[in-house]
Amino acid sequence: MNKNRQQILVRWLGSQSKWINRWLNLSRLLGLISAVIIVIQAWVLASVLQALIMDDAPRTTLTGSFVVLASLFALRAVVNYIREQVGFIAGSFLRRQIRTQVLDRLARLGPAWIRGKPAGSWSSMLFEQIEDMHDFYARYLPQVSLAVLVPLMILIVVFFINWAAGLILLLTAPLIPLFMTLVGMGAADANRRNFLALARLSGYFLDRLRGLDTLRLFFLAEAETQELRHATELFRQRTMEVLRLAFLSSGILEFFTSISIAIAAVYFGFSYLQELHFGSYGTGVTLFSGFLVLILSLEFFQPLRDLGMFYHAKAKAVGAAESLVSFLEHDDEAQGAGSETLAPGPVSLLACDLWVLAPDGSELAGPLNFFLPAGQQVAIVGASGAGKSSILNVLLGFLPYRGSLKINGRELRALAPSQWRERLSWISQNPSLPVATLRDNILLGAPSADNAQLMQVVNDAYIAEFLSVLPKGLDSAVGEDAGLLSVGQAQRVALARALIRTPDLLLLDEPTASLDIHSKRLVMHVLKSAKRRQTTLLVTHQLQAITDFDVVWVMHEGTIAQQGSYADLAVSDGPLADLITFRAQEL
Repeated sequence: MNKNRQQILVRWLGSQSKWINRWLNLSRLLGLISAVIIVIQAWVLASVLQALIMDDAPRTTLTGSFVVLASLFALRAVVNYIREQVGFIAGSFLRRQIRTQVLDRLARLGPAWIRGKPAGSWSSMLFEQIEDMHDFYARYLPQVSLAVLVPLMILIVVFFINWAAGLILLLTAPLIPLFMTLVGMGAADANRRNFLALARLSGYFLDRLRGLDTLRLFFLAEAETQELRHATELFRQRTMEVLRLAFLSSGILEFFTSISIAIAAVYFGFSYLQELHFGSYGTGVTLFSGFLVLILSLEFFQPLRDLGMFYHAKAKAVGAAESLVSFLEHDDEAQGAGSETLAPGPVSLLACDLWVLAPDGSELAGPLNFFLPAGQQVAIVGASGAGKSSILNVLLGFLPYRGSLKINGRELRALAPSQWRERLSWISQNPSLPVATLRDNILLGAPSADNAQLMQVVNDAYIAEFLSVLPKGLDSAVGEDAGLLSVGQAQRVALARALIRTPDLLLLDEPTASLDIHSKRLVMHVLKSAKRRQTTLLVTHQLQAITDFDVVWVMHEGTIAQQGSYADLAVSDGPLADLITFRAQEL
């Protein structure tokens, strides 16, 4: 990682702290309060030792000092505990904010972009990488300020007591951040490589786990085990590299801290032996001054040591941020980031020299020229790979495009994506039911819908047909990946979720591809009764399902090769007639 890139990542990490500034400021304030308590505590302790050892004061006269000392110990523990809690709250809140940014970004980019990476990589980004940013915000950022303010405060106190001891601390303190910076230059790179290895391992392992049955079927389990072992070994090496840097950093901290305190101890030792006669402003070195300075010397370096320890939190955060920043800064301008809105009602579509593009900019379909009046129903057919689903993805805002695609006369990329998606419903051939119960999955389409609307779509989508066999009716659990429902039942739930929105544009991508004959008949009956309420686009291979649609588009090699009614196209020479003949031969 070059230096400029690292600076960009550090600035990005710092910019995210705007969400938690008040928590960070409170953590810094508590750190300063703790440092003040330390100075007072050291002063009281040195005074007690001076009185007991040198002044031979009766112990009974020092009872108040002992009470104060115990109170200071307790107060410091309470302050440190509160500071830890504040840091945890700050880090937790920031992690939620970053996860929200990532999930919002994923929602904008859509499934076409997400499929470019293994699921394990996204899991690693959302969990491990963001989790590893916690200490950067909870500990490192507050400690940066405290590493300057606390030593400066202690240095002033030490100079006030003994200028020679203060000079020793002043001259040795810069050595720690200097060498920490030198070590830290390689720490961010090591953490970045570690995160890349983890992302690859996560993605590889999850994909192989999902395909375990297939691997066993083709006797490839042993070969994949070796590949997994190799990926694991690479991750182990990267992890050990990070640990070596961590131990090196800790060793440097302890080495220079020990040297500085040893020099101060030697100075006071020779002063007590009457060999040195400077530094005490002519009053002589006392047990009080020597003991106080040595205690404060330990505390003088403690913020720097803590910063060094937390410096690895910064290195981890920088390593984790690289892929996050690259993802969040991905240019999605072509996919739409406008702010215009549309008036309510069915939508019309107009495309002129439209090219649908992949996330990497390559052409998926085009040029496309079509006009779809409001309220019309279009069926899109064609061979696999002809570009049918690309049209739906570009209308959903999940794929960029070149040329013109207008919705009611307004360019799609100029519309606010969230507002536009509220106007449409999309049903795929593999519906996702992400929440626990049947009711909650349906209401995802319209959370504010009342019970009458809910029961209407339950009846319209023929969900009532199987409610009686479920243990709790609409409140029954659907299971992980809708495992407690059949494919046909899950598809009907997805239909109900789409219809409860009363969309202005209904997009259907092979909604009956995986269904049995009974479920397929019910789903098509639902679509037939619902398709007159809004503009509808249906992508399908089921030719018998499109006979009642207003217009059929026949896709071939990324273009619309034929347009017209099914009755006309079926008797004309062209791709649709060829498809009908081919399907008849298959049967």
